Amino acid sequence: MHTLPVIDLRLTAAIALGKATAALSRCLRRGGGTTMPGRVARAVEPRVLGRLARRLAAGSVIVAGTNGKTTTAHLLAHIMRTLGHRPVHNRAGANLAAGLASALIEHADLWGRERGDLGIFEVDEATVPRVVPQLAPRVAVFTNLFRDQLDRYGEIDYIAGLWRSAGASLAADLTCIANADDPLVYEAVRGLPGRLVTFGIEDERHALPALEHTAEARYCYRCGTPYAYAVTYFGHMGRYHCASCGVRRPAPDLTGRDLSLAGPDGAELTLDAGPRGAVRVRTVLPGLYNVYNVLAAAAAALQLGAGLPRVAEALATFAPAFGRAERVRLGEREVQMLLVKNPAGFNEVLRTVLATGPLSVLLIAINDRIADGRDVSWLWDVDVEMLAGRVAHVVTSGLRAEDMAVRLLYAGLPAEAIEVERAYDRALGRALGHLARGRLFVLPTYTAMLAIRGVLERWGAVRGFWET
Repeated sequence: MHTLPVIDLRLTAAIALGKATAALSRCLRRGGGTTMPGRVARAVEPRVLGRLARRLAAGSVIVAGTNGKTTTAHLLAHIMRTLGHRPVHNRAGANLAAGLASALIEHADLWGRERGDLGIFEVDEATVPRVVPQLAPRVAVFTNLFRDQLDRYGEIDYIAGLWRSAGASLAADLTCIANADDPLVYEAVRGLPGRLVTFGIEDERHALPALEHTAEARYCYRCGTPYAYAVTYFGHMGRYHCASCGVRRPAPDLTGRDLSLAGPDGAELTLDAGPRGAVRVRTVLPGLYNVYNVLAAAAAALQLGAGLPRVAEALATFAPAFGRAERVRLGEREVQMLLVKNPAGFNEVLRTVLATGPLSVLLIAINDRIADGRDVSWLWDVDVEMLAGRVAHVVTSGLRAEDMAVRLLYAGLPAEAIEVERAYDRALGRALGHLARGRLFVLPTYTAMLAIRGVLERWGAVRGFWET
């Protein structure tokens, strides 16, 4: 005889109202139902996030950092899915507490029983100390720290401090996965409880000749002495040490070696896990910055019980998250979107798309909504000068299309090569009009990316972002 589950009326009401909110939101086309369901549910039961998270049999993983959160979390969820797990994942990138609750509600029945067994949650970098006590993660992944959305976050020292403050809520058996090549990340998390596992790149062929002006970590956070960089990959990522106090980049537990970058078409590398062996992997994710995302996800998967061969197999079948190197076919043409959100990431995207050679056209869409950051002065720190003489035509779009156009003029692009069109559908149409066949690269900020995907959805080229 089956025993009926005990009904917790408050929790059941919260889940039911959350599910109804998601359905209504999608029916009315007011979004993907990725945030509002969690807000409604938390209004009914403020503890819904923690109560549902504790019901995940295999526990939770959080992924935090300025760049790469969505891609790293998608990669990890894909790897663990191939191993037979049923991840509960905020796949649409809603990474505040309401978004995490929405993901858990989506996968729960009315009694609060989760259909999944492992939580994989992308977490907004400033939200880490608020959600960690509720999620009680068994693994925490920290990708990088860059200056981003200064109007919202303030300086990166503030974010690093928030991460350190989360230590009191973390379990002693936590596994912390950290980017060894980022001195800001290493300094922020080295004192957290549990075991520290690091990842980094070992391939000087892809090093830059000097530290970029977008580098954030120039001075030792322990003694104030300038860091000495033996190798720099981009931004402040590289092999660093302080000649005064002796702090240095730790030897990574997982390294990416023998990199072969194929521009926007992906990369190959050797994952070297030391005593656990090494394996050659291929990914469709483009650029050096995505190599770090692959390393972060692989390091987390290894700690969750995956073997290197299975990680390699899963990476080979991974499809990019929406807007993050996503490719959309439109007849003989193709649109590839690469999200841009701060100077260091924008520079890496530019290097990646230019690796194919000169471009006939490029579409850049800049917004200044809350999710993008209200202050767009960061555009002046992007090295768009590398486009001069290498792209024939640039269409700028979005709410700050004119700002981007002015920046391009100062970068040396002739006025006749720049076209301003705020409307996303017309901008996309005009950019495609300069391309008889081949690939159009679209470089949008976050809300501009959602708007352009909305255009492609209306054209029947993609599904809603919450369905990807």
